[in-house]
Amino acid sequence: MFVFIALVFLARLFYLQVASNQYKLSARNIALRTIIEYPPRGRIFDRNHQLLVYNDAVYDLMVIPRQVNNIDTMKFCRLLQIDKDFFIRQMKKARHYSYYKPSVFLKQLSKKEKGPIEEIMYEFPGFYFQTRMLRHYPHPVAAHLLGNVGEVNQRDLKRDQFYRQGDYIGKSGIERYYEKVLRGKKGSRIVEVDVHNNVKGEFQNGRFDTLAVPGTDLTLSLDEKLQAYGEKLMQNKVGSIVAIDPASGEILAMVSSPTYDPNLLVGRPRSKNYMTLLHDSLNPLINRAISGTYPPGSTFKLVNALIGLQDKVITVNTPFTCQGTASKPIACSHNHVSPLRLEEAIALSCNSYFWKTFKRIINNPAFENNHLAYEDWYKKVISFGFGHRFNTDIPFEKPGNIPTRNYYDKLYRGSWNALTIRSLSIGQGEILVTPVQLANLAVIIANQGTYISPHFLTAMSGNDTLSARFKSIHKVDIDQAYFKIAKHSMEDVFAGAEGTARFYKLDSLTQAGKTGTVQNPHGADHSIFMAFAPVDHPKIALAVVVENAGFGSVWAAPIASLMMEKYLRGGTKRKRLEKRILQGDLIHHLKQRKK
Repeated sequence: MFVFIALVFLARLFYLQVASNQYKLSARNIALRTIIEYPPRGRIFDRNHQLLVYNDAVYDLMVIPRQVNNIDTMKFCRLLQIDKDFFIRQMKKARHYSYYKPSVFLKQLSKKEKGPIEEIMYEFPGFYFQTRMLRHYPHPVAAHLLGNVGEVNQRDLKRDQFYRQGDYIGKSGIERYYEKVLRGKKGSRIVEVDVHNNVKGEFQNGRFDTLAVPGTDLTLSLDEKLQAYGEKLMQNKVGSIVAIDPASGEILAMVSSPTYDPNLLVGRPRSKNYMTLLHDSLNPLINRAISGTYPPGSTFKLVNALIGLQDKVITVNTPFTCQGTASKPIACSHNHVSPLRLEEAIALSCNSYFWKTFKRIINNPAFENNHLAYEDWYKKVISFGFGHRFNTDIPFEKPGNIPTRNYYDKLYRGSWNALTIRSLSIGQGEILVTPVQLANLAVIIANQGTYISPHFLTAMSGNDTLSARFKSIHKVDIDQAYFKIAKHSMEDVFAGAEGTARFYKLDSLTQAGKTGTVQNPHGADHSIFMAFAPVDHPKIALAVVVENAGFGSVWAAPIASLMMEKYLRGGTKRKRLEKRILQGDLIHHLKQRKK
């Protein structure tokens, strides 16, 4: 029995001392250092392979508290241009994290900042440099869409064991949505270090090293030139532009104004710049294209027209009278010809016509009561993509709001009718949509009843499975034939003698659109416009929202027209119109009104 136990001990000692390196590594831990190899994040390109985001090397100064002995603190602080109090605080923080494990002492040093101390690192045992990668934006556009990268917090560490203290993670936008694809896989390298803190070489010829795997490159549907032009047009204005390719659902531009240079949220100035942007009264950090919700105004009249045609409560030739500004229960915004038919009503944006159409929809005798008719109206509206998220790679999108029957039952205790909710007939009341949903409405009409959910990803290096999921076609609950009427009516908005966008018509390029002037309880009306072009073979559909700018035909319509011209022709010949838009300073007037 004693002999057997002795043999067991001998076998175990042989394994620990000869066969295994586990305890040998632990014993030599003071002379070995494990260096994490951080992979470069995947790059991001636009649809024309224009580089939007790439990586730039920086250096984190790491510290292992146990190994810090007898250093010249004043010299160390002078070389790094820090004070002694900062040194004490950082060392205290490092010891609190771990006495034996490395942590960041000073992060994101440039090559120039690293230089003075690198040559004499042997004087400061316990400190070493860790190479990191920071994002860089060669074109300062699409800040809201691309997002930014920042240091992980405690919630990130608990949610994913891939990260450790000091790592970086996508905080917003595409950087966050595709984080697991962009981040790659870490590697590690064990090196031998002498008593002077100098790296002497690889441990056992790299036997225990692992290679880092770079992140995956992404190609987005964004057109960098169109995006930059849209941001230029929206300077000194509050609002957004969303442009979509109707054939694919690919988002060509997503502008939110005011915007900012994405390079401001990179490196050590990130925290300071972020707080400045956060406290800006115009909220430049908010992506209004997907988080801003607005009543759609007159643009929604097209939806009610299509539902009215589908329910057969009106036809294209149904006439309604209008008393202009004296109309009741909803006054028209201007006086015009009366009576008028559907296509004229769309071109002239007649409130009375669409109130009477909505009244017929809700009072449709095909349903047992008007509450059931409303439920049917609600289902048809939802099929247009309103009231819910698209659930693609659009980051942090809001669903908007289409009020349900239950909402009105609760609000009015079950006693309500078409007159009670008449504001819905002209896109006001409780209806709220996002600009991306409004642009998608233009897509649906351009495609005569179908759409592919708006999205950004078009290609992924080495993997097309994620981009392939953005291919399914959705069909709205309206017959295709009725969309031809809507398209022709929208063309009259540009081409008609009294069309609300007739001043922005382009020669030899057919355009279709719809203006909206949205009531705003907090100030001046919002200017809204949605459009697509060319009419017969649409290549771009878009929506423009300019907050507190008044009539849709004054600001949103010309911006939309210039954007379509830029995308389809590469530029504009209408320099006078472009100059008026570029010089328009609506933010100044907005601030004056607030005062």
